[in-house]
Amino acid sequence: MAATLNPVTRPQVLFPTAQPAAAPATVSVAPARRMLQLAVGSLIIAGCLSLMLVGGRIPGLAEAIGDPLFFKRCLVVHVDLALVVWFAAFAGTMFALLPATAAEHRRFNAGTLVAAGGVVLMIAGALVPGAAPVLSNYVPVIADPVFLAGLVLLFAGFLLCFMDGRFLRSTPTAPDGRQREAVLWVSPEAAAGFKTAAVAFLVATLTFVAGWSGTPRSLADRNYYELVFWGGGHVLQVANVAAMMGVWLWLLASKLGRPAIRPATAWCLFALLLAPHLVGPLLAKDGTINSVYRLGFTRLMQFGIAPVVLVVLGLCGRQIRLAFAEGRLTRADWRDPRLLGFALSAGMTVAGFVLGAVIRSSNTMIPGHYHAAIGAVTMAFMAATYPLLRGLGFRFDPGHFPRLVSAQLACFGLGQIVFALGFGWAGLNGAGRKAYGAEQHVRSAAEHAGLIVMGIGGVIAVVGGLLFLGLVIRAWLGRRADRTRPVSLSLQPVD
Repeated sequence: MAATLNPVTRPQVLFPTAQPAAAPATVSVAPARRMLQLAVGSLIIAGCLSLMLVGGRIPGLAEAIGDPLFFKRCLVVHVDLALVVWFAAFAGTMFALLPATAAEHRRFNAGTLVAAGGVVLMIAGALVPGAAPVLSNYVPVIADPVFLAGLVLLFAGFLLCFMDGRFLRSTPTAPDGRQREAVLWVSPEAAAGFKTAAVAFLVATLTFVAGWSGTPRSLADRNYYELVFWGGGHVLQVANVAAMMGVWLWLLASKLGRPAIRPATAWCLFALLLAPHLVGPLLAKDGTINSVYRLGFTRLMQFGIAPVVLVVLGLCGRQIRLAFAEGRLTRADWRDPRLLGFALSAGMTVAGFVLGAVIRSSNTMIPGHYHAAIGAVTMAFMAATYPLLRGLGFRFDPGHFPRLVSAQLACFGLGQIVFALGFGWAGLNGAGRKAYGAEQHVRSAAEHAGLIVMGIGGVIAVVGGLLFLGLVIRAWLGRRADRTRPVSLSLQPVD
């Protein structure tokens, strides 16, 4: 009997060199959900640590804890969780929504687990008796192997999440219509921002490594860690800003029903933002005690971020004005967290640029500037969290709490702006930074008024932050929607 070929296997027999089909790229809710939990969870722990800082001022409690540096170590971990982990993990959440293969999803999950392990070690570092806290700029540290190992694991975990094939993979130009996919879909121009943030995070890490190799260990811990993290910290802000602008574009595309910026234009702008900072590792490689290191990163800070951000803001504002003129938006839409969050984040960004431009000496204008800047990033991420909760399977719809969600965003945003402006006004009139209580030496009514305004704004912002955490925790603890149904986004444009 003559041999026959199975029709299914015949192509493989006749064409042995044929390549198997590429693994499909999909969007999965699980990696993004875990990373979002790491992001918001870090904020919750940071809030708990802030209570320890308050407790350190309570008579009796401070004496009960024998280690006088314990509360300063809590401050270090609080800052790192509230800024470094929260910002990087939220950028990772949005990056996880880009189409990826199953292998890339597994690698992302592994990276999240490694980063979470780093957070655990960083918290454990605060419990090491006698470990010295170092309040270095951008990334404060505890000079102890436990904490430093946690910091290394944290950055390694995020790099494992960010470094995969999503950079070269196209992004769908439209969702395929299903409800959850429509919520999770990341438009191409927003994807450009999240990919840029991932590359900037890599460049910042390389700059940290170069700074570590180029800084003499003979220096005192305070000077050593300040020099190691100063340059890379500047580049890390580029990652934060790129992620913030990606969130802006994501929120507006969802609200307006069309891209705020053409994808090609977005890529050009994000490339202009990133390109100057690619020299970061080279500036640090030649030594951090070199004047070129300090001058180079100072110039990058002054001129490397604001121009691109202002252009993006102008283009986004133009689309919003057109939407109002065409009747697609009304005054009631300002209560929508997507539009309100963008507006407040944009306002804080501009306030941060203005305060930064008038800095002339070391005074409270500096903390006013960076509190406006980091507040702008946090505001954008808060506004994006609400639609993400529903899309990632938590039974939470912002439409169920329109007034509460709007109040939370307005409370945090306006409070943070008042806080920063109060700091700025006090600094404009000579108030010194990093001085507390009797150390402040308030000499004029203008300084006194600025600090009072700062305090009022800070209280309002804290209330808004606590309300945000309360809403998120409610979504986590409440009855959840079906989280097992897979999400698949086609890589082909959908008409």
